[in-house]
Amino acid sequence: MAAAVKAGLWQRGVISVSRRSSHSSTALKPQYDAVIIGAGHNGLIASAYLQKGGLKTAVLERRHVLGGAAVSEEIVPGFHFSRASYLLSLLRPQICQDLELKKHGLKVYMRDPYAFTPMLEDAVRGRLPRSLTLGADLAKTQQEISQFSEKDAKVYPEFLSYLERLACAIHPLLDSPPVDIPGLTQGSLAKKISALRSLKPLVKSGLKLGKNIPDFYELVTAPAMKVLNRWFESEPLKATLATDSVIGANTSPNNPGSGYVLLHHVMGELEKEKGAWGYVEGGMGGVSQSIARSARSLGADIFTNRDVKHVLIGQDGSVKGVVLTDGTEVHSKAVLSNATPYITFKQLTPQDALSEAFITAVDQIDYTSPVTKINVAVDKLPNFLAAPNSVNGKPGPHHQCSIHLNCESVEVLEEAYREGQQGRPSSRPMIEMTIPSALDPTLAPPGCHVVSLFIQFTPYLLDGRRAWTDEDRERFADTTFDWVERYAPGFKKSIVGKDILTPADLERVFGLTGGNIFHGSMSLDQLYLARPLPSVADYRSPIKGLYLCGSGSHPGGGVMGAAGWNSALKVLADFKRL
Repeated sequence: MAAAVKAGLWQRGVISVSRRSSHSSTALKPQYDAVIIGAGHNGLIASAYLQKGGLKTAVLERRHVLGGAAVSEEIVPGFHFSRASYLLSLLRPQICQDLELKKHGLKVYMRDPYAFTPMLEDAVRGRLPRSLTLGADLAKTQQEISQFSEKDAKVYPEFLSYLERLACAIHPLLDSPPVDIPGLTQGSLAKKISALRSLKPLVKSGLKLGKNIPDFYELVTAPAMKVLNRWFESEPLKATLATDSVIGANTSPNNPGSGYVLLHHVMGELEKEKGAWGYVEGGMGGVSQSIARSARSLGADIFTNRDVKHVLIGQDGSVKGVVLTDGTEVHSKAVLSNATPYITFKQLTPQDALSEAFITAVDQIDYTSPVTKINVAVDKLPNFLAAPNSVNGKPGPHHQCSIHLNCESVEVLEEAYREGQQGRPSSRPMIEMTIPSALDPTLAPPGCHVVSLFIQFTPYLLDGRRAWTDEDRERFADTTFDWVERYAPGFKKSIVGKDILTPADLERVFGLTGGNIFHGSMSLDQLYLARPLPSVADYRSPIKGLYLCGSGSHPGGGVMGAAGWNSALKVLADFKRL
């Protein structure tokens, strides 16, 4: 098999097979209470909560596999990849409990240690190049940091406490819709009094923050480096931490607002461990499949290969259902879109049903993405100069980590960002490498591994005007592999297949407008009351019965399931009023 793949039969992922069959044996009915467009995790979660609330619900997915960006696909024979999303953390604990996801097959491999940053430096007097490993064992982590700075090692525990205080205070906002501004300012006195309840999460967060409110305000508005420079002096530590302030975002750690992205990525919780991230057994499709099983057990009908052409709008201006590309009509009183706001309002909704001002506002939502994802099948475990493999060839602790390459200093990250803004792929890109098969043996044949390379910064259009060609993709992949090779010699020879996804490919395959993994920038002007726009921040669209349920609405990408949960509660509340 390896020889055939190396001959080029599978270099561009010509086979794409879901890990488990996701076809439903249930027939699509002509009438439902609610229809959900897209079987991403938010759409699946919304379907489960709507079913629990008594609404007969159908989920319609255009692709052959469930999960949206959280999918497992066999791109190279025998190798199962988390093709887009690749780590689990921000799945809300209440959702796991309510939907009994462990009962329905969710299994997570926890990572400890969780971050590994090898240095590109020459060996001195037989010593290996240095590296920085961060993990749950605080004493070991401090020992690692002390290689670069005793001062940084000493203050690191205090820094973690600082971040945790701020992150924990935000949890009430993640689990609730934004404040109901229309309810507070419009309508009857009874409606205004009822809307006061929407203030509770905000007040709760404020009380939790207490005297830390100024620190919180600074972190979410300032450049991440303003905060990190105050705490630390060593470049490898600052650069490693700074990656969380730019991951998936078209920004620099020196740009205002990057501090929020840093906080966003430490807000997670997994198996009751704050800030922890893990690998889902079988790939990220495993979490989507467990949600789908839960939803189906509650009575939801879930279908693949059902592409919605547009939303049906009645003469009264309200939603009547959807029309599929094959002409099939599915009627419903509510339609929830798990697509991006752009696709929802510019492609799926008849334009004459929306005001010109609203359409103009939708056009201004920022979907810029700096991300290229390369999935790689290898026939041996990567062997890093800074942490050589053991004689038995088994994965070491560092192999389970997020492996940060080209992160020796913040200036390296900054230069990669500058090149991306000039319309060309970074010549020394920021690379986050993960090897989930180091913990999960179900993903690859014995002795082989799957490698995920999450790379920044790459533009949607080259030079701001030209689409990527196959030659461009291969050239950038070669650049990336050359850098990996410098840290782990032999990596390039071990490659037996690859799948290259530029921002335009992420848009084409997964429906991520602009290739943005968050369904829209996580900048301060597109959060909370303004996500995706102030007029639709409560998940309700201008059209009665049409709702947003995806990551383009609050609380945004990465916070797995919260938008689906919150939007379902809005729909149930509206049905109760009918």
